[in-house]
Amino acid sequence: MILFISLLTFITLFFLVLNKAIRKPGKLPPGPQKLPIIGNLHQLGKLPHRSLQKLSQIHGDLMFLHLGFTPALVVSSAEKARDIFKNHDLAFSGRPALYSFDKVCYNHSCVSTAPYGAYWREARRIEVLELMTGKRVQSFRHIRAEEVGRMIDSILGTAPDPVDLSSAVFAMSNNVISRAAFGAGNGNGNGKSFREIISETQSLAVGFNLADYFPGLGWVNRVNGVDKRIAENRRDLERVFERVIGEHRDRTAEDSGEGDIIGVLLRVQKESDLTDDQLKAILMEVFVAGTDSVAATIIWTMTELIRNPTVRRKAQQQVREIAKGKPMVDESDLPKLSYLKQVIKESFRLHPPAPLLVPRETIEPCAIDGGKYHIPAKTRVFFNLTAMSVDPVIWKNPREFSPERFEDSEVDFRGKHFELLPFGAGRRGCPGINFSIPVVELAVANLLFRFDWKLPEGISAEDIDMDESLGIVMRKKTPLCLIASSANN
Repeated sequence: MILFISLLTFITLFFLVLNKAIRKPGKLPPGPQKLPIIGNLHQLGKLPHRSLQKLSQIHGDLMFLHLGFTPALVVSSAEKARDIFKNHDLAFSGRPALYSFDKVCYNHSCVSTAPYGAYWREARRIEVLELMTGKRVQSFRHIRAEEVGRMIDSILGTAPDPVDLSSAVFAMSNNVISRAAFGAGNGNGNGKSFREIISETQSLAVGFNLADYFPGLGWVNRVNGVDKRIAENRRDLERVFERVIGEHRDRTAEDSGEGDIIGVLLRVQKESDLTDDQLKAILMEVFVAGTDSVAATIIWTMTELIRNPTVRRKAQQQVREIAKGKPMVDESDLPKLSYLKQVIKESFRLHPPAPLLVPRETIEPCAIDGGKYHIPAKTRVFFNLTAMSVDPVIWKNPREFSPERFEDSEVDFRGKHFELLPFGAGRRGCPGINFSIPVVELAVANLLFRFDWKLPEGISAEDIDMDESLGIVMRKKTPLCLIASSANN
């Protein structure tokens, strides 16, 4: 105990001196009172985006915290986000070197976690210009149609019993990503499914880690079992990736497999300095970001539709009119489904997949809000979409699910309208948007087209559990279980 207290005292004094040495003079944004050593960590709560939303109502749209020895800025309004993305995006383009991200992302080789610099620019170029182009996404059209069709068939097989829609949607999303990435291969590895492996990767990535807030305490992870879990997860990932990548490399030149994501990455690797670890990191990111964000958005959308029957009937009527006489809604029908698009925008507003986005970090000191506040370099930055989504300055009746608010509105979710930023904005905006949206729209459209939905006996809309589950993506905590009856279309 004496040794531990002495060590903690030394670390505290060291960082107090270091902070004093590197901090530039200038006014910081307001924030809550901090405690010695832990700062404001105790105020984050189980769901940090909710806790930070409440704190911002007291301390303002720009709020400064101390998370252990880590300075942090929380941005909670569209106006302040616009200032940063428009005028200071370069200064805010860093990523914090989080302990678990370093390990599971192959030394921060994922595009979303890589430090701002030459490698990040090249990796992002690969994702944007090679993996997520309109042409490439269109080439996966048959996969989306087939997997949505399989989901519909699985739901038909449950009638008249309630269906666990959360599980059905997650399986569909995972299958779309797996087939797009692996092609004819699959993601099973030595007893564990790739879904299980990726789920553990996500758990490790978002778990609380002392080393992220108290530099120098990484050794704790050797004691508490985190390093062991990371090593086992890395081995599981390696087994899957090595096998599937090896299968692709063994193909002849005539059958290169470039129709899938691994094939594209292997071709890019021949033309660049992309290492095997960097290739795997990009591939893993496609799974982690793609599977959960798509599934979570579909489930939150269906949850809101079951809670708002008038909206559901209106969306259902339009879908059934457009696809009348067809066995399924086709992707060619999607541009005509204007109200469905409004429904999905409203779902993104109230349930952004990553309510704090991926945290950023300032790479240089910066004066924001018209020079009013000075933000030091190496400050961790959170954009609290949860607070922005219910801002009464921007939204009328903000807590009401009302897709009509987007009727005749130019507001979109592609990073140009700062009141709606589910995919972020600026240099570090999510490049996977073109891949995700067609899956979400096609799945929701067909769920409305093929089925009439109701809650199980004895459960009302008010009884639906709206609690969230902490993760890289904010899922609905309890599965959405509904009764589906086949519609006569």
